Amino acid sequence: MNLNELQKKKEELLKKLSDPEFLSDKTKFEQASRELKKIEKELNTQKEIARAEKKIKEAEEILAEETDNELLTLAKEELQKNTDLKESLSQKLQTEQTSSNDLNNIKSIILEIRAGTGGEEAGLFALDLFTMYSRYANIQGWPIKVIDISKTSLGGLKEGILEIDSKESFNELKQEAGVHRVQRVPITEKSGRIHTSTATVAILPQMKNIEITIKPEEIEETFFRSSGPGGQNVNKVETAVRLFHKPTGIFVACQSERHQNQNREKALEILKNKLYDLQEEELIGKAKKERRDQIGSAERSEKIRTYNFPQDRITDHRLKKSWHHIDEVLSGEGLKDIIQAFKKEYHQT
Repeated sequence: MNLNELQKKKEELLKKLSDPEFLSDKTKFEQASRELKKIEKELNTQKEIARAEKKIKEAEEILAEETDNELLTLAKEELQKNTDLKESLSQKLQTEQTSSNDLNNIKSIILEIRAGTGGEEAGLFALDLFTMYSRYANIQGWPIKVIDISKTSLGGLKEGILEIDSKESFNELKQEAGVHRVQRVPITEKSGRIHTSTATVAILPQMKNIEITIKPEEIEETFFRSSGPGGQNVNKVETAVRLFHKPTGIFVACQSERHQNQNREKALEILKNKLYDLQEEELIGKAKKERRDQIGSAERSEKIRTYNFPQDRITDHRLKKSWHHIDEVLSGEGLKDIIQAFKKEYHQT
């Protein structure tokens, strides 16, 4: 929508929101309020672009007409500054519009957690994160399902894949993707030394009505016994499914359902979303790089957040902000404070 269309839409929404009859419908009111915030955000960006364009035009007129060196220098600086600003704002507007469209099409997310550097302690920390997100989802009332899980010899987590069945979960948790670092004395440490370990978190939105064709010859299937809950049938029969997509090298496993065909359908759904994620980037090589950029290589230096147990402090290195009460955050209760800080910083609704 252009500036005039956005202004007209804003006025329509304001009129609706002032109607007592409309206000009595909570669902319609909340939907209109969210739409108004989105419109106002886009409208403000469009106005900033218009102001930049006006200054660009003024600077170009000065450069075409003036001969004074000092004025010409100032006009060149103004032209460059506002050209850069316009480009930056245009990219921001495009990102906001794309993000908004994508959010409307999200039905759930897949949250993947893997142990990084640090051996058994990294696995125990990965399990802490897996538990934290599971509990946070429960607190929010979001249905969850363990898709796949593999444990270390000490009961830590090699890899855990969780489905959170809520479209709101992506907006709430998307900033959690990256390398998380822990500093504490591991239970395996005899001399009381503090160790540093890592775990990676990746967030994959699950979209509605994915139109991806996967040829049977492109997939290699293997079946195995589930290691999770589900009763005698699940644990004694090879109901779990692992899919390998040969063209891209993507592995997907699912052991959450009672029957093999159900696990296969769920694994295929996840695979389609992963392929959609790659397709959206147009070039598979670029998408793989961006996925690696999201979760990093799990090296200790590539951290987004540090959990320092001796000082009872959690620091998010992007916000440059710290919180205390680690146990409360890892219980899921205190995570909301970190999420709210991100919303405030990036003006999310």
